[in-house]
Amino acid sequence: MAQKNRSNNSAATFSGDTLIRFEEVSFEWNHSKPILEEVNFTVRRGTKVTIMGQNGAGKTTIFGLVMGASGKEGGSVPESGQVYVTDGATVATARQVIPRGDLELTVRAFFEKCFDTKMYDIDPRIEKILEVVNLHAPKGGDDIKERLVKTFSGGQQARLLLASALIQDPDILLLDEPTNNLDKAGIEHLTQFLVDYKKTCLIISHDAEFLNAFTHGVLYLDVYTRKVEQYVGDYFDVVEQISARIEKENMKNAQLAKEIQENKDKANFFAMKGGQMRLVAKRMREKAEELEEEKVDVRREDRTIKPFVIPAQADLIGEVMHISSYSVLSQKTHKPVTKKCEISLRKKQHLLLTGPNGIGKSTLLEKIVNGAEGISISPGIRLGYYRQDFSMMGFNDTVYQSLEKIVRATQGRLIETELRAVAASFLITSDTIHTKIGSLSEGQKGLVAFARLVLQRPGLLILDEPTNHINFRHLPVIAKALDAYEGAMVLVSHVPEFVKQVRIDEILEMGK
Repeated sequence: MAQKNRSNNSAATFSGDTLIRFEEVSFEWNHSKPILEEVNFTVRRGTKVTIMGQNGAGKTTIFGLVMGASGKEGGSVPESGQVYVTDGATVATARQVIPRGDLELTVRAFFEKCFDTKMYDIDPRIEKILEVVNLHAPKGGDDIKERLVKTFSGGQQARLLLASALIQDPDILLLDEPTNNLDKAGIEHLTQFLVDYKKTCLIISHDAEFLNAFTHGVLYLDVYTRKVEQYVGDYFDVVEQISARIEKENMKNAQLAKEIQENKDKANFFAMKGGQMRLVAKRMREKAEELEEEKVDVRREDRTIKPFVIPAQADLIGEVMHISSYSVLSQKTHKPVTKKCEISLRKKQHLLLTGPNGIGKSTLLEKIVNGAEGISISPGIRLGYYRQDFSMMGFNDTVYQSLEKIVRATQGRLIETELRAVAASFLITSDTIHTKIGSLSEGQKGLVAFARLVLQRPGLLILDEPTNHINFRHLPVIAKALDAYEGAMVLVSHVPEFVKQVRIDEILEMGK
């Protein structure tokens, strides 16, 4: 077990030479949304550090500042303070999603973009790094380097993103939610890679089990104070240390409150005596005021979304959806193969789609939504679709506009109070409700997507990896809502702990 010591907003360090240092760093978006305020921390060479915090706290901002300090394109610069990266240290990042403009590239062109100069030995490098991330070319199939990025599944694209960082062999590796979309085998492969990895790595993730396999320390972004708290140990160590800190702070405040009340009572007693006793009363009141100033602000926990219900479309009768055939991609030839089945979903029936990355689960969800051959949906059924890339939402819409469109389409008119109440339950505050969807963090987009489903009241709920990017504190609340959903539901998820909490009535194992 890692040693349990910590330093709050100080120069706490992990073993090795300092590679990254933040000194009094402040950062804000659009001069109206402060993210970091006078943040201090260091990262030592060869350590693997987790960055944790509530959705929208600024975890990805930390990555942007490190990239900016190293001279990487697309990096950020602090409003004040300094970010230091050791001279000559190289930085590479695996983002959460592939930029839309890169989806039309071939795999070779996608990797070529990772380098500032032309790499003449790029093909063997690509082949080697794809082996590392367990993304193999099918035997006898087309050259994987010639395939377009957009033809890969979400899980396979996650592996391409990881490979695009690893191929650069950087001194500092930045990974943003690297387990998103990965199946069990992919997560195991990535975990072992990071256990063996000798260089410095900063990881943003909400997967505690994954992190605990290799983490040396945690940088915790407090969304309330906008500070970074630095801990040594894994996620479970951090929870233990934070709980102990909160208990200590509460005990101190309770003791101070007792002393304050005693001084106030004495001040009132002596004030009634008159004469010289009034001076004593004055000193008692001053002492009470001094004690008030000694009270500490108890560390506030990350807020969790409120328990919610996704109302099912009213008057659902009979069969909601029928699947008689579907396609899978052969893992050997990468060519589609049609399979027959007989799946009927009615009210209160939940279907889980399983199978390895690239088998065609997300493609099947798309076909359900678009009404492809072999799939029929009863007339009048309202579909609620949670896409893993959030493209069901207009990125140029504000959060308010996105929710307003759903309310008007569902109920024919705007019900302002309902809109704002649902938004608030998903931590969509007055600060964010008029922010464009495209400017939100991926986790915040996920919460907006769930708010839309609540307002939409679907009869058929389609969910593609709904745990991606979401703060782990919210997942039990979301699982409970899906478990209780009374419409028909189709779910894709690679998180067994989450799926166990959701009622599943039928499973379609697409890999068989």
